[in-house]
Amino acid sequence: MPTYVLLTTLTPEGRETLHKNPDRLTAVNSEIEALGCKLIAQYALLGAYDFLNIIEAPDNETVAHLSIDLGARKTATFTTFPAMSIQDLSVKLSGKSHLAR
Repeated sequence: MPTYVLLTTLTPEGRETLHKNPDRLTAVNSEIEALGCKLIAQYALLGAYDFLNIIEAPDNETVAHLSIDLGARKTATFTTFPAMSIQDLSVKLSGKSHLAR
C-alpha cells in the first residue's frame, strides 16, 4: 500500500480535549484502521506541528477521506503528504523497473 505522512496541529479545542482525556492519543488509532488505513508510526513533535503519523492507505481517496473525517471534528488540522521509500525512488531514477529488484 502507498505510504503517507500526516502532520497534525491541534486546535484550541483539540488541546483541551487531549488535556482532559490523554487516552485520545491512542483511541484515534482504531479510527484510522476503521477507515481502511494502517498506522505505521506515530510521534509527538515540538514546533509548528504537534504530531506526525505515518500511515499506509490503499489510495489517495482513502487518505483524503481520513483527513476530512478527522478534521471535521475541529480538534486538529492535517497536512498530508504522499511518501516513497528511498529504494523506490532510486529504482525510478535508475530507469530500472520494480521487477528488476
